[in-house]
Amino acid sequence: MTFLELINDVLIRLRENEVASVDQTNYIKLIGKYVNDGKRAVEDAYNWNALSSTYTITTTSGVFNYTLTGSGTRFRVLDAFNDTKDNRITPEQTTRMNELFYTQSSTGSPTIYNFNGVNNNGDTQVDIYPIPDGVYTLKFNLIKPQAALSAATDKLLVPSEPVIFYALSKAIIERGEDAGISSGEAYQFYQQSLADHIANESNLYPEDSIWISY
Repeated sequence: MTFLELINDVLIRLRENEVASVDQTNYIKLIGKYVNDGKRAVEDAYNWNALSSTYTITTTSGVFNYTLTGSGTRFRVLDAFNDTKDNRITPEQTTRMNELFYTQSSTGSPTIYNFNGVNNNGDTQVDIYPIPDGVYTLKFNLIKPQAALSAATDKLLVPSEPVIFYALSKAIIERGEDAGISSGEAYQFYQQSLADHIANESNLYPEDSIWISY
């Protein structure tokens, strides 16, 4: 669903008139804020396949710090691989990484990583170790939430129903209870809808719930 469709769906449930613009009035802007709040809540609840992205780093000999361009900071790591050597690279604690850099500074094929700050664009930087001795292709598979919806035609990536019920519950709280559905009931609908959609998606990707020892 588009941002405008989401807003109108919430308005219909509030027994309000539909609108043609996402910023038609201050109240419509408020409903849009609630929609984005719901989007974030749903995104944070599960590793939705629609939010998965792969970020590639191509190393340079002697350089250990790289930027995951476009990643921002609000993401979750599914896994990371050294595609050149066909092996997994694993996260390491900051203190251990510092110890390795300061006391050993070994070079070779990267096997571990540690996130280390952000650049001027707000993208996450990552240190890798051993320090590359050549060109390696590293792939980070991330769950990266969608940017906040803003344009009327922006399309939601996660399931729409729980987002709508979440926004509805917040809108009812702001407006006050009336003869319609209560905010508590709307929030219960949100929770049930979210649980149902998570169950449905987890059935599509059973490997995500199976532990494999490497």
